[in-house]
Amino acid sequence: MIKPILIFGYGNESRGDDALGVLMLAHIENHCSLEQIDLLTDFQLQIEHALDLEGRELVLFIDASVKSDIEFEFTQLTPMRDTSYTSHAISPASVLDVYQNMKKEAPPPCFLLAIGAESFELGDGLSSKATQNFTCATKFTERLLSNLTVEFWTLQRSK
Repeated sequence: MIKPILIFGYGNESRGDDALGVLMLAHIENHCSLEQIDLLTDFQLQIEHALDLEGRELVLFIDASVKSDIEFEFTQLTPMRDTSYTSHAISPASVLDVYQNMKKEAPPPCFLLAIGAESFELGDGLSSKATQNFTCATKFTERLLSNLTVEFWTLQRSK
């Protein structure tokens, strides 16, 4: 049975701050109710991930952001074909566009939580800045998951 909420955290745990999306899934798994939530992780988004949106009411993508000057950004996504759709890794907006083209219907409401990061080198651990940003983002995420409605999520704002 497909749960109504999908949270997709992606990144590479071997590349420093790129692990933030995956680490957030671990935090959610250990601190939040998963009764209505499916968790999914991968190194990067692929066109095949459009199939994971099927049957969902709400989707949250979580990733590290190269914007090191932010704690995090929370935005609602719209389908958009960008140049990434022809590469081996695509953007969340392109995943939505693939879904829309494949299913001939709008994707479920989707959001992106991008956590500020600065170090992506192979073998690095989390930077101190990413650790601080992760702490702020976990509090925000817990608040999001306390109310699993599109209306509530739409009203939330980034720091």
